Amino acid sequence: MSADANGEGVTSGQGISFFERYLSVWVALCIVAGIVLGKLAPGIALKLDSMAIYVNEAPVVSIPIAVCLFFMMYPIMVKIDFAEVLKAGKAVRPVGLTLFINWAIKPFTMYAIASFFLGTLFYQFIGPDAVDYVKMPFGLDLDVGAVYGAGKVVLVDGVKMLEVPLWRSYLAGCILLGIAPCTAMVLVWGFLAKGNDGHTLVMVAINSLTMLLLFGVLGGFLLGVGKLPVPWQALLLSIGVYVAFPLVAGFFSRKWLMATKGEVWFKEKFLHTLTPVTITALLVTLILLFSFKGETILSNPLTILWIAIPLLIQTIVIFALGYFLSKVLGLTYENAAPTAMIGASNHFEVAIATATMLYGLSSRAALATVVGVLIEVPLMLTLVRFCLKTQDWFPHQTCEVISEADSSQTTE
Repeated sequence: MSADANGEGVTSGQGISFFERYLSVWVALCIVAGIVLGKLAPGIALKLDSMAIYVNEAPVVSIPIAVCLFFMMYPIMVKIDFAEVLKAGKAVRPVGLTLFINWAIKPFTMYAIASFFLGTLFYQFIGPDAVDYVKMPFGLDLDVGAVYGAGKVVLVDGVKMLEVPLWRSYLAGCILLGIAPCTAMVLVWGFLAKGNDGHTLVMVAINSLTMLLLFGVLGGFLLGVGKLPVPWQALLLSIGVYVAFPLVAGFFSRKWLMATKGEVWFKEKFLHTLTPVTITALLVTLILLFSFKGETILSNPLTILWIAIPLLIQTIVIFALGYFLSKVLGLTYENAAPTAMIGASNHFEVAIATATMLYGLSSRAALATVVGVLIEVPLMLTLVRFCLKTQDWFPHQTCEVISEADSSQTTE
């Protein structure tokens, strides 16, 4: 989902690259490819999934997924200018509003909306007796028959797994999406909506740093409230592997490249070459994920619909809240548009990775996070068009005067 601080990979003439514009098409093709792979060569996906780092005979980190996720995250992290993150603190209103929506509101509305639709409204359609088998929580060795949260320990092909209600597994995936705000694709949405690129950039950076502190805490709490397994160690490990490691790699490689090659080369050459990397890595991950889920989708195609509806409603609710509160706080349109879209967008790369690590590549929780990719691009493009049509609802910032809310909006 890459876009650069100054819109690298997004030209003023084209707005959004051909590859990114038709991301939903590529996602659909990868789903088909994954399903075909799972049907024709199931042994390949099984072999890849077995390539993992094991702890106490339990697969904790899938090596193929970890590699894919690094290449998803690194292009995002290497764009972060920490000097701009510090400057963003001066823009109290947009920064405060974005953090408030992303961390005090969004996780809980996602839990409430998903619980209502999956656990009540669609409960009979999903199946009261339908179950999913997920990994044992990292570090636990429970006896067969033991109860843990909403799950029961059973043997599946000789391996201890937790049998949980299917709708709760879907709920877990939705929760992980709800606590993972803001992808670098937001830079594209903000650019297309004629928003403040500097504000969008620093908020991507600040949310990435905030995730290091709150992702595991909120994830463990909400999964526990939903009576789902709470593998705290795995949650923290996932943050380290999928957020902290690429963040550190991006920070130091950015410093080194800019020192040795220069700022112009870094922005105009290096970042440009990274433009398709994140999306390519995401698509490869989707092929792996859906190679395990082909039978599920073919036998019950409405599964995608049951998951997509609460995710769709959540996105619209959070966008509307951010847009409305931006109006109340008197933000300029250039800050209001990206502020609303940052909250509406999900960091689904991390959500997919975490669901895979916590519950397994074949879990329905992982499937739920993938549905987030399916709906995000067309929905966010629709919200971009809405912002452009309603920009007269807000004052516009001028080139001469920068308000308090706009004082730190300097692009790279």
